Amino acid sequence: MVWGFVTCGPNEALVISGLCYQGKPLTVVGGRAFVWPYAQRLQRISLNVMTLNVESPRVYTAQGVPISVTGIAQVKVQGQYEEMLLAACEQFLGKSENEIQQVALETLEGHQRAIMGSMSVEEIYKDRKKFNQNVFEVASSDLINMGITVLSYTLKDIHDDEGPGVQAGGCGYLDALGMARTAEVKRDARIGEAEATKDSQIKEAIAEEERMAAKYINDTEIAKAQRDFELKKATYDMEVQAKKAEAELAYELQAAKTRQKIKEEQMQIKVVERAQEIHIQEQEIQRRERELEATIKQPADAEKFKLEKLAEAGRNRTMLEAEAEAEALRVKGEAEAYAVLEKAKAEAQTMTAKAEAFKEYKDAAVMEMFLENLPKVAAEVAAPLSQTKKLTMISSGNTEIGAAKLTGEVMDIIAKVPSMVKDMTGVDVTKGFKIEKISTIPSTIPCRMSLRTL
Repeated sequence: MVWGFVTCGPNEALVISGLCYQGKPLTVVGGRAFVWPYAQRLQRISLNVMTLNVESPRVYTAQGVPISVTGIAQVKVQGQYEEMLLAACEQFLGKSENEIQQVALETLEGHQRAIMGSMSVEEIYKDRKKFNQNVFEVASSDLINMGITVLSYTLKDIHDDEGPGVQAGGCGYLDALGMARTAEVKRDARIGEAEATKDSQIKEAIAEEERMAAKYINDTEIAKAQRDFELKKATYDMEVQAKKAEAELAYELQAAKTRQKIKEEQMQIKVVERAQEIHIQEQEIQRRERELEATIKQPADAEKFKLEKLAEAGRNRTMLEAEAEAEALRVKGEAEAYAVLEKAKAEAQTMTAKAEAFKEYKDAAVMEMFLENLPKVAAEVAAPLSQTKKLTMISSGNTEIGAAKLTGEVMDIIAKVPSMVKDMTGVDVTKGFKIEKISTIPSTIPCRMSLRTL
């Protein structure tokens, strides 16, 4: 015995009868209720969805052809409407869910057979939607009276495997329909394919012709467009280059102006900074002058006065010393001048005597000077030969060769000296003398030359 507060889920309903509910029981769906013990009775009814497999084997259609049909249906006890729930309670309260499914299944199967008998095989096979709608409507009208709602119905399978044609070894009715339809479809497909091929070829030829014509027109238009593009592009490029050049020149001009302005600003800043530095330096100079005035100038003035006095005394002493030194130098200079004068007089007397001697002796004196310098001339002539490492001499065979040839050449050069002196000075150093050889000179004039010097 259940009593007190009782609850149920949304998939079931509580049915309370007895005290207070004698004519009409109380139904509670997904809620709770209070049950009085012994005075009231509590029962439950399921509201779950039930799936039914509705099979109808060997049912003769309107044409007398036996077929088998299998359908799938979903049904449930309606709990939203109280009248339907009360009708379901009246019909199925106290029964199990399987018993409710069996009642609904037999009802659906009977209506399914009735619909199959009223339609032809072709209608069932080709128009399944119509068959499903007919079964759903007819079954729903009966099941609603029982408090059961048909949620959906779908034709699952249709076949005639148990027909006489199949048992005789032939094909079934549905297979024959399929074969005929398949043949028709294949025939229509072949015809359609041939017609499609013909139309396709015709259309391809027309399309190719149109494509070529369009291609020529398009190529012509492309060429024209390309020409126009190139012309416009050249014009635009020229304008762009001109604008670009103008922009570059304007940029350079503006940049130059900006740089000039920056330089002017920098110069102005430098001028201001320089002015500030000069002002600071002037103030520093004034400060240093005041500092020097206080720390150096005044002591320096005293030191200056002292040094001026000392310098004046030193100057007087230096003047006196300079006068004494000048007097000494004057005396010394007079002595040196006297000595130079005497030396010049002596040299003059010597030159006078030498001139008188030259005048007296004349050619003899000239000859003496000639003979004194003749060895020097011979040495200068022979000097290059002394530096020669190798000397090659060529002779015709009628002249001397070897050292005698070389010595003879030097002697010939020296023998030409008197004539050269005569040409230069007009004095004939050979006058009054007979020079046969350089080595034989009159004994009256000393000879300092020998072959060894050569």
